[in-house]
Amino acid sequence: MNFLTRTLFVLAFVLLGTYTALGQGSDTYKTGLKVNLTEDGSRYVRFIVWNQMWTRVTQNNPGTAGLDGNEQPTSVDIGLRRARFLAYAQITPRYLILTHWGINNQTFVNGGAPGGGLSGNPGTLSGSGSVTGTADTAGAVTGSASVSVNGASAKKPQIFFHDFWNEYLVAKGKKANLAVGFGLHYWNGVSRMSSASTLNFLAVDAPIFNWYNIELTDQFARQYGIYAKGKVGKLDYRFHLNKPFSVNQLASATSTRAFHAPTDNLATGGYVNWQFLDQESNLLPFFVGSYVGTKKVFNLGAGFYHHNDATATKNGTEVTYHDQTLFGLDAFVDMPVGAKEKGMAVTGYASYYSMNFGPNYYRSVGIMNTNGSFDAKYTGAKSLDGAGNARALLGTGGILYTQAGLLLPTTLSKKVKIQPFGSYTLKNLAYLGTTGHYYDIGSNFFLDGHHAKFTVQWSSRPVFVNGQSGPEVNSRRGEFILQTQIFL
Repeated sequence: MNFLTRTLFVLAFVLLGTYTALGQGSDTYKTGLKVNLTEDGSRYVRFIVWNQMWTRVTQNNPGTAGLDGNEQPTSVDIGLRRARFLAYAQITPRYLILTHWGINNQTFVNGGAPGGGLSGNPGTLSGSGSVTGTADTAGAVTGSASVSVNGASAKKPQIFFHDFWNEYLVAKGKKANLAVGFGLHYWNGVSRMSSASTLNFLAVDAPIFNWYNIELTDQFARQYGIYAKGKVGKLDYRFHLNKPFSVNQLASATSTRAFHAPTDNLATGGYVNWQFLDQESNLLPFFVGSYVGTKKVFNLGAGFYHHNDATATKNGTEVTYHDQTLFGLDAFVDMPVGAKEKGMAVTGYASYYSMNFGPNYYRSVGIMNTNGSFDAKYTGAKSLDGAGNARALLGTGGILYTQAGLLLPTTLSKKVKIQPFGSYTLKNLAYLGTTGHYYDIGSNFFLDGHHAKFTVQWSSRPVFVNGQSGPEVNSRRGEFILQTQIFL
């Protein structure tokens, strides 16, 4: 079955299932899973549960091997992107506690716990390139080249904490407030998407580089720290003082390329945004990706992150340390358009990231990558980022990201809504020395807002290889994703 045939088969299967789902409808979500501890609701416990399943057809990078070791141009898989449980409690009007746990990124060959059971693929998937990466719990390839998955790790994934923090409301007024919290937190700096909610993306997922330390000096985009957040008029703010996780990659560092170095230094960060129209809640750190026409929002924001001596270059035994300094600017708009009874809305987001991790710092990513090795018989140019669906993630340089969506007029029923979208990313990273262009196009199909929806998306990525004068793009590859999401 070729790539087009496989994609059409999956899409047809989905549409058939969708027809049944539309006929069944769903109950109104209302206030969700909330337990009031007082009659006036000032003290309560709230529970949020969600899962996201992915079905994919992927055009693998050239020379990618299947489980039999032979070249596999296309792969099909079904896996779990996220399964989460979040609970928070307003113990008193001033004191809040939150905990958030779950699992992520399990496929039929990876994502499980060590010793979780044979997956039919024991052994090592080894790739090629100048640096060997490791498969982390974000489904990402850390390092500059291939993914190496040791042993059988597909079954029984390990549940872990994503967040836990305590928060105290220091001051509350009609036009200003301030809260301070402590713990493993998600009150990140740099951009709106650095603290994005995974429940209500416009596209099928985040672009991942928005989580600039993902699974290196953070734990799934979180660090231990102290944060302050609040509002002053229409200005929404968050700042943090964090203790990043220690990472030692000095063995890979060269005189011209920086890698993470162990350090005791604290990191600082923050993000502020001016909310011109409707005010967004900052009770929790999670920024909404699309309001599906329920709010009228226009925000401009800016942020930063700084960590002294986070990376290093090495010339023999001489080590030179470099600061990690990131800046971001962004704009977000989400508002109804046209006649109210039509239920139409537009959503748009644009951001620019200026990233400095030290000379030629560079990372790759392969989200839920099921094919992490190259065919030993393949003699063509191999991707710098590894096999399977691996791509350039981030590094020292600049990244421009923009996305837009249109909520179409209600046609099938009062609840069912369709929201086509598209996104574009331009990456200008020093290590590559050339620009990369990334495209996504797709649509959300809302059965009951974000609480019950499915999303289809087609993504196109460049494949970087070593050319005569350095890295160059020699081809493009695509990936079709169907996501089904439920959250309560």
